[in-house]
Amino acid sequence: MKSLIITLGMCLTSLSLLAQEQLYFNPLYVPFTDTTLVYIPRDYSIISDKKYPVMFLLHGCGATYRQWNTIINVQKYADAYGFIIVCPDGLKDSWYINSPRKKMSKFEDFFFKDLYPTIKKKYRVEEEQIFITGICSGGHGALNLFSKRPELFRAAGSSGGVLDLSVESANASLQSILGSGELEVLRKFSIIYNVGKLAASQKEIIFDCGTEDINYEANNDFRRRCDELKVKATYISQPGKNEKSYWQRAIKVQFDFFKRIVRDT
Repeated sequence: MKSLIITLGMCLTSLSLLAQEQLYFNPLYVPFTDTTLVYIPRDYSIISDKKYPVMFLLHGCGATYRQWNTIINVQKYADAYGFIIVCPDGLKDSWYINSPRKKMSKFEDFFFKDLYPTIKKKYRVEEEQIFITGICSGGHGALNLFSKRPELFRAAGSSGGVLDLSVESANASLQSILGSGELEVLRKFSIIYNVGKLAASQKEIIFDCGTEDINYEANNDFRRRCDELKVKATYISQPGKNEKSYWQRAIKVQFDFFKRIVRDT
């Protein structure tokens, strides 16, 4: 296995042993060591034969694997929903894709060849109940990764996602991995122009966007394309923009959505 795993912290309570683990992945596909936080539900150490659904949470551009814990209490979400929650580092500007320009910026390869199999091997994972979602660039990343290997996931989501990369064509970090804004390249890598892959999967997605968000029109367009191709999509348009208070509201709705899928299985 390519990763080194250490336990960040454990605290004994009257109810259970709570644990967060920090995983380090050697830079085989990405330029730096990737650090990933894993949050384990409270009863994991108590019920030794139970398997758990998994949620991959992707952060936004310019942030780190710690961003999610500044938005919500991730441990409480793991406990309340019974998910193993995995927060990888997107290395600030990977955009969660395989860059055609940078040899060592292959996040898709890292995710599918290293991170995903490590989580399945190390933890008691309910393999038919693996989900992925994210915010901003992480929202695009979640749907993009889902579209590449839909058989590995049960469902996917996006919150305020940059679903059309041309909206961010002037973004320096995006230019560094895709080039200086060539429309053809941006469309090739944008999930909004690859909705057909989502339709073919016949699996559910959920996405939302605030009406004041720069990505609002692209999300509306994405909805129209999903409707045309009969993608099993739930879209929530609501007041707000890409900020902490918005994400706090939106992510709870998404967790409720994914939990319902698990419960209805």
